[in-house]
Amino acid sequence: MAGAPRRIRLGMVGGGEGAFIGAVHRIAARLDDRYELVAGALSSDPARAQRSAAALHLASARSYADYLAMAEAEAARPDGIEAVAIVTPNHRHHGTARAFLARGVHVICEKPMTHRLEDALDLETAVRDSGALFAVAHTYTGYPLVRQARAMVADGALGEVRVVQVEYAQDWLTTALEAAGPGQGGQKQAAWRTDPAQSGAAGSVGDIGTHAFNLAEFVTGLSVESLAAELTCFVPGRRLDDNAHMLLRFAGGARGALWSSQVAVGQENALRLRVYGGKGSLEWAQEQPNALLFTPFGEPPRLIRRAGAGAGPAAAHASRVPSGHPEGYLEAFAQLYRDFAEQVTAQAEGRVADPACLLVPGIEAGVRAMRFIAAAVASSGTDAAWVAIEE
Repeated sequence: MAGAPRRIRLGMVGGGEGAFIGAVHRIAARLDDRYELVAGALSSDPARAQRSAAALHLASARSYADYLAMAEAEAARPDGIEAVAIVTPNHRHHGTARAFLARGVHVICEKPMTHRLEDALDLETAVRDSGALFAVAHTYTGYPLVRQARAMVADGALGEVRVVQVEYAQDWLTTALEAAGPGQGGQKQAAWRTDPAQSGAAGSVGDIGTHAFNLAEFVTGLSVESLAAELTCFVPGRRLDDNAHMLLRFAGGARGALWSSQVAVGQENALRLRVYGGKGSLEWAQEQPNALLFTPFGEPPRLIRRAGAGAGPAAAHASRVPSGHPEGYLEAFAQLYRDFAEQVTAQAEGRVADPACLLVPGIEAGVRAMRFIAAAVASSGTDAAWVAIEE
């Protein structure tokens, strides 16, 4: 009987104390025991970086002052990192990813992949030239029933897709949280996510609209060809959009609509997808992720549970616990890490990776999201005129 796969040596850039998403990545990486965090440049503040490394039991010699020092030192070690998770603000993704790709280190990058389209295109070339693997953390593609929905659409259960409705609504930026000081409820997250210099050209569209866009394309297998968007800043003084409505035209003739908002009072993390075809429809909501509603035309709705009747191999591949026990956000995140680990291991062993593990969004998805942002911003700047998502 073969033993357990060797753990992949993982590094992390960003994600030190006070950060949110770094801890989520670390949990996801540990959940299936496929990674060991051994190095990090966890903060641009040296003292915070060292405290963070100590809290995570990293050797002090492998806690680095910056990503360049980390990339150089780890590449020179016989036991250097094999993959790196980049969990910094958007404007630091490009340079960091490039430094590790140049040294053959596989990259797991937060989304959006960069804060400018030209940087995304440069990374696409860098990935191709390096031979390293690249993953973008579009978490929601890791849910069992999102994988199930994708398989059902591909198998023709809905017939030809006609209408796609996707929305992602939150309320955490309903007030000017970015302007509040540390003692008045201010947040580091709010400050950088609403700063064009760090976040990029879009606010809610870049932060959560990209998730909605990615989910729509992932499940349907269709590409958005053009869009008409209206981006709005409802909170006075805010520099980036906090709400967006847009119409979508898909290749093949399907039509859709996308709404992203961070000022929708009462909504916590309401990502919802509805797909309508000539033979039936599907509906999935992230806040109830273990249920997928399938309605064949002219028949009563059918509720597909994560590990129950109607769920197929795609859902089973992304499931860990028995029927009736919920799986959620952390497990979905971990699915991306587990699938990526199989890809990394297969490349190292010179074999073909398990096909079920090839659904992790990669460099192409990262570039698509950046083209989506650019098109949405351009459309909104021309009074919601139709703009093509250029290739």
